[in-house]
Formats: sequence, C-alpha cells, structure tokens
Amino acid sequence: MSEGMSQSAPTTSSGRSSPIPRPGEVFDPVARALEWIGDKWTLVLVRHLLRRPRGFQELRQRTGITPRVLSNRLRQLREAGFVEQVAGENGRAIYAAADRARDLEPIIASIARWYVHHAVEELDLDIEQFTETSPLSILESLPFLLREERARDADVTFELRLTGEGGGVWTIRIEDGQCRVEPGFASGADVRYTADARIWCGVALGLLDARDVAKRGLLEKEGGREAMDPYFHQLARPQAPSALPETGDGTQE
Repeated sequence: MSEGMSQSAPTTSSGRSSPIPRPGEVFDPVARALEWIGDKWTLVLVRHLLRRPRGFQELRQRTGITPRVLSNRLRQLREAGFVEQVAGENGRAIYAAADRARDLEPIIASIARWYVHHAVEELDLDIEQFTETSPLSILESLPFLLREERARDADVTFELRLTGEGGGVWTIRIEDGQCRVEPGFASGADVRYTADARIWCGVALGLLDARDVAKRGLLEKEGGREAMDPYFHQLARPQAPSALPETGDGTQE
C-alpha cells in the first residue's frame, strides 16, 4: 500500500461507506461449499466410504474417531445426503457413500496430494507421530503418494507380502501414471516383497532405509530390478540403521 494511503471500507455512489456484510450474505462458492463439507471429519469419512460400504467399528478403526463424535457425524452426513445406511452381509446396517459424496472424490484426491507435495516437505512434519499407522493405511494412500512424472510411462506390478500384526498380501499396479492397490496375490508380479508389517511401515514412512533393512534380511525382494520406492514420494529421510522397530515376534534386529 502506498505511503499516505489508508485502507477504508468501500463506498457507495453517494459517498457513504458500505456496511460489512455477514459471511452468509456473500455469494462465495468456496465459503458456501465449506458450510457443507468443511467439518473436520466429513471428507475423511467420505474418503473411506468411497471404496466400499463400511460398518461403524471399521470406520472407528480406520480413523480413530471417538464413538460419540463418529455417531453424530454419520447422522449429520445422512441428513445432508452424503451417506446412506445399507444392509451388510450379516444384516447389520453399514454406511455407504451416496452419489452426492462420490462427486467429492477428485477434491479429496487433490487435498491428499497437496498434503504430500507441500505439507510433508514444507511444514516440518514429524513422521514419528504416526505410531498407530497400519500397512493398510499406507497402502491405501499410495495413489496419493505416487510420483506421477516417474510413473507416466511405467507398466509394473509389485506383490507385497507382510507378516505379523496388520499383515496380508497386496498387489500394487503402476501403469501410465496411475497406481492401483488391491488385496490379494498378483498375477505375474514383476517384483515380490516380503517383510514384517512394522518393518515395512518404517520403510514406507521413511523411518528406515530400505537398503539397510534388506541387508539385514528383514526385507526380501524377488524378481526384476524394479523397486517401489522411486515411484513414490518419500515422507522423511531414513534414520540411522540402529532405529529398527520390533518385528512381529517381539525381536529387534
């Protein structure tokens, strides 16, 4: 602002200052949309329901939301037309994303990628705070972590076999700049990884160095020369080799 100039309220043609409006009286699509989806948990819950319907306890397990808050928020989302109750396999009611919620999918993806591209690198993120991160949580986030420029011409399939708590088998498919993660064994995997779930989480979060872990025999790799890590954003610089978590059998390598 130039020296000698002062900021003032807008004036009308008669020279009188215009009154400051209340926020709800201003047509601002961003502000008005956030009245619907700006609650802390709305997009988080919609994100978990986009893939498939889920029960109350599964949503709690995935998000850590307290029962009271989750119950209230699901009720509000149902009333707003974002969530529907449907019958599960055992007859119990579970929650599904309504069509209105499905339109939010690209917004959710953009927010996640913003976090990866900016918050992780610029906002002093403390990776060690994620003490309850499961392999499933990381695996379902891989599409957001994908380095699209490196994956643009890729065509590779990884199979990940994890033992211990939270373990299982997953297929990670990278093709033409897209990443798809599915549970189950891969058909014709190019590379197969085997590790304890906690060790792999440490590697995936950048808390452990993949090469050091492999040298210690805690991460086995079979197949071609391709590796997963170049295709994904690193959340942190790996720590010193001594910082290894306990494996599923309670030992520390």
